Amino acid sequence: MSAVLKLYNTLTREREVFAPIDSSRVRLYVCGPTVYDFAHIGNARPLIVFDVLYRLLREIYGWKHVKYVRNITDVDDKINARAAERGVSIRELTEGTNAIFQQDVSDLNCLPPDVQPRATEHIAEMIALVEKLIAAGHAYAADGHVLFDVPSMPDYGRLSRRSLDDMIAGARVDVAPYKRGEMDFVLWKPSKEGEPGWDSPWGFGRPGWHLECSAMSHKHLGEVFDIHGGGIDLVFPHHENEIAQTRCAFGHDVMANVWMHNGFLQVEGEKMSKSLGNFITIHELLHEEKFGGRAWKGEVLRLAMLRSAYRQPIDWTVKALEEAEKVLQRWYALLRERKAKPGVLPAPFLEALCDDLNTPKAIAELHALAGAGEADQLLRAANLLGLLHDDPAVWDAKTSADIDVAAVEKLIAERLAARRAKNFAESDRLRDVLVGMGVKLMDAKNKQTGELETSWEVG
Repeated sequence: MSAVLKLYNTLTREREVFAPIDSSRVRLYVCGPTVYDFAHIGNARPLIVFDVLYRLLREIYGWKHVKYVRNITDVDDKINARAAERGVSIRELTEGTNAIFQQDVSDLNCLPPDVQPRATEHIAEMIALVEKLIAAGHAYAADGHVLFDVPSMPDYGRLSRRSLDDMIAGARVDVAPYKRGEMDFVLWKPSKEGEPGWDSPWGFGRPGWHLECSAMSHKHLGEVFDIHGGGIDLVFPHHENEIAQTRCAFGHDVMANVWMHNGFLQVEGEKMSKSLGNFITIHELLHEEKFGGRAWKGEVLRLAMLRSAYRQPIDWTVKALEEAEKVLQRWYALLRERKAKPGVLPAPFLEALCDDLNTPKAIAELHALAGAGEADQLLRAANLLGLLHDDPAVWDAKTSADIDVAAVEKLIAERLAARRAKNFAESDRLRDVLVGMGVKLMDAKNKQTGELETSWEVG
């Protein structure tokens, strides 16, 4: 590969040539969900952005040489409050919410991370990290709590570059008599009756949110790794505090060499909030007729998201989804017409992605390929963005208001069962029903099993 990967590093405020610590083991960590509620569309942006980065790193270094870790926070005050509000157990809440999250991510065509560590499975590592910080003079125990001693780290705030007043305001500092300094933050806190907790040297309690990511990234990626990603809202205090914990525990100048952050998302020109009535989840967009009066395919959401540069703010609109869907319809029509198979990866497309994930430019290259009729190269390049993975005929059906894909698949299965039972009258009846729905059937024998298989398309 000739293209050079350059990434914008929030830590240095510069675009830098990416040089992994070990090219045979490129390591990426991204902050995942707190599973107390369905993920909203703003949460989808880092999922998609860093999935593209993961795909690109695999393209450059080989899929066996990239390790992607995205955590699941399943112990948190928000989880405790929501479980109490709904009258369910914490386990029931987190398992159900995580199941929906995993399906949403899959529907957005995101590859699964190599590791998805859960906070509750890493309590021992968190306790060990706190003990190291206390021993090094960077943390102290007080009144059942353990707190990080911020003044003990001279360059605290290096990532966010905020003034002390801004950091105090941004951290929503809790006033407590046991704290030595107002900026000191919680590493471990006591659990009340009915709350989840674990035995520790400081009593029965649970970890602070920031501590969880430090412990999980250390276990799965090491003391220093290549890239840490997340939304711009996490720069302070979450990522700043992660850096403080990890650096002070292990004595390094950095926690990750590159810090990447995606920009904010607003909805139809306004900040998304429940009070404005424009708070919308990924699940609602995929399954409910709430936004624009219809449900949308995950691939449409993905393309609409990638049409904006990842570090810039994005305005989420119905119009943007409609435009993305029309683009995908044109591309899929070309694939169907040319019976496309993945070709070579075009150099201009790869160069665009290597330029700090310049997805708008990469998508412009896809338009150029489509305009030139280069269906094979279009398919190969689009796949690297997580697009055009559907069979064109299935895409047509899924985007047609007149076709119920699940119903079609069910009728086809019933027809095949009737044929195996030699009930040809029923088989013919079901075929006629499918044809009446506008479905064209194509039967063929599987060369290995000899079984009859049926594919289909609209028209």
